[in-house]
Amino acid sequence: MAKTTSKKDSGAFAVAYMHTTAPTSAATGGGAVNEDLKRERSKATFSVERMTNLLDGGKDRSERRRQIEGIIARDPSGIFSNDENIYLHRTDRHTRALAKHVRMVEICRKLGIGDECGGEIIASKDFPLMIKAIADDLPTSLHWVMFVPNIVSLCDEEQKAKWLPLCRDWKMIGCYAQTEIGHGSNVRALETTATFLSASKGGQPGGSWVINSPTLTSSKAWPGTLGRTANHAMVIARLIDGNGVDRGIHNFVVPLRSMKDHKLLPGVLTGDLGPKIGYNNMDNGFARFDNVVIPRRNMAMRFSQVDENGKYTKKSVSEATSKVAYITMMQVRAYIIDEAGKNLAQATTIVTRYSAVRRQGFGEDGKTEVQILDYKQQQHRILPLLAASYCFFFTGKKVLKRLIDVENRLVTNGLVTKTEVADLHASTSSLKSFTTTVAADGIEDCRKACGGHGFLQSSGLPELFTTYLQSPTVEGDNQMLPQQVVKVLLKLVQVVEGGEDLTSYANCDSRLLIPSLQAIIQGSSESCPAKSAEDLMDLKVLLKTFGHRAARLLVEVAQHIQSSIMSGCTPAEAWNNALIQMARMSRGYSMLVLLTNVMDGIDDEKRSGSLGPDEIRVMRDLIRLFALYWMEKEIGDFLEDGYVSAEKASWVRANVLKLLGTIRPNAVALVDAFDISDFRLKSALGRFDGDVYPAVLDAAERDPLNQTEPGPGYEPHLRRLIRDGAGTYSGTASRL
Repeated sequence: MAKTTSKKDSGAFAVAYMHTTAPTSAATGGGAVNEDLKRERSKATFSVERMTNLLDGGKDRSERRRQIEGIIARDPSGIFSNDENIYLHRTDRHTRALAKHVRMVEICRKLGIGDECGGEIIASKDFPLMIKAIADDLPTSLHWVMFVPNIVSLCDEEQKAKWLPLCRDWKMIGCYAQTEIGHGSNVRALETTATFLSASKGGQPGGSWVINSPTLTSSKAWPGTLGRTANHAMVIARLIDGNGVDRGIHNFVVPLRSMKDHKLLPGVLTGDLGPKIGYNNMDNGFARFDNVVIPRRNMAMRFSQVDENGKYTKKSVSEATSKVAYITMMQVRAYIIDEAGKNLAQATTIVTRYSAVRRQGFGEDGKTEVQILDYKQQQHRILPLLAASYCFFFTGKKVLKRLIDVENRLVTNGLVTKTEVADLHASTSSLKSFTTTVAADGIEDCRKACGGHGFLQSSGLPELFTTYLQSPTVEGDNQMLPQQVVKVLLKLVQVVEGGEDLTSYANCDSRLLIPSLQAIIQGSSESCPAKSAEDLMDLKVLLKTFGHRAARLLVEVAQHIQSSIMSGCTPAEAWNNALIQMARMSRGYSMLVLLTNVMDGIDDEKRSGSLGPDEIRVMRDLIRLFALYWMEKEIGDFLEDGYVSAEKASWVRANVLKLLGTIRPNAVALVDAFDISDFRLKSALGRFDGDVYPAVLDAAERDPLNQTEPGPGYEPHLRRLIRDGAGTYSGTASRL
């Protein structure tokens, strides 16, 4: 850990730049706050605290979150401090992050977090708050994100009774090992094998599995927690039964390391995959298995099983049961959508506060410098991203609510159709792809919008960006997911074309496409109903416009595939030729679903009384800005078939400009409503008090490179040039 320079030893750094940490959030109050930020906060036209309560899920949850954040920030061990993170080598950060996890578990046990769930900390409502409060990536996270959910969803009751208590007590720490170094999204091509071995042929009593990596490309690669942390893995492998028949991909619980001393078990080789562009607390790992023998019952056996003789059978389970497992896994994508909004919220908090504090260029009086937040160009860069962060919150909440509703109906034997489940898959796939792409690009845009200081690690933006960059790839690569979206939605095109019954789509997001699909397929003409620029501010008009765009792009994909086949292409070739159009269609569909979810979510909050008229007004302005910004950005899609005229396209641009001015007075208040403490934000530029310049210099002062005078490179190197004359020119030298 870097040594903090004292005032006495500060060298070139003036004592004046030392400062005391200011209040961490809007909730704490007090302390000296930058005058520009004070003025910005006084402009708010809505209740910041009411909006915060909404984002947290209620006033009681806001209070609980702040309580837990205080416990972490003031923990006497000091282990949760993130002040030195940017100066640490990744090995030290990984080790320190493990210390944070252990301390977190100790605190949870002391406070009784998880007691309401039979001691299962990760099932407690307080657990996500604890993780957020720590504000650092934990190498153990795949244990609760993937490993435990897989045991719950795919293992039978006897297996769960054996393994879940060990997971609860953190004796068994697991990961999810699917991806191989040679295979990612193409799961059916995975090469790792699990071959049945009977007791009579050398297996364990009751039979065994031999887990093997037959080729270099079959090596497991990229699973988080695998490299140095996990002692078990949920390994995805090809099941070879007792008759030598390949039964396809199945899940196996494979011990990796001893639960006594954490040493690798015979035949297992795992390690960290190496330094990454970000997310380096996490030990994304590799693994090779050299004929590792595990018990037969280590195969996940809820839906299929292999007996002691190696006979493979599919269990007779209800269709509902199998759907529950599928829905549970889709919830991971819902959380990813929600996290896209939260990460974008951090970035927009930093850039918005900094843009209010930073002044550049002179006003009309030639003396007063202008806040860069007052420049329309800056507003156009960051306010649509701020709007997106709120929209992602509402759509993530809506998607998760729908998934839970479907799961509850399944458990209680309610009606859930295959169409509805497939529709959920299409929605979560399109939204995951769109939201994570926007968030990743948006965080980097926020960094650029902070100018030169955004290039500093102490701004908090570089690490936020590079850590988040994994999201467009995990749980379905964003360039691959559109195919899954289109595959589901093309069935709707066939249903509409055939004039079939559409009742099964009543509870589906894809129902939003039906009116325009029917019109397009029947050859009817549709056009944007707006008669004025003001009409294009109407959310219903915007929703209809996005619905037409998505439906038209879907029909174009169907027609493109059909025409390619008719011109002699194979179905596979025709599909490949349409991939670019599929990406456009998926993006268009995701925006339609997102806008619908946000509008419905706002209406729900209005009915419940969670938001008052002032908050509703601000939220609707954010929705309008989000919709019109993306309409302007992709205006070609709307102009292409004449649905929007050139004149109406100009209204879009004018409305975006108008909304920037409308939202501008609430910009700082809107990011304050996220209530991200300075402890969590980890940014010299995004501080609640706006005291950014002393914070930048303080971070520089603490850099290990500044801890000696002269610098560490002088004695071994620079001295030879400056004092000893190694570079002195002495005339013509002999040439080699």
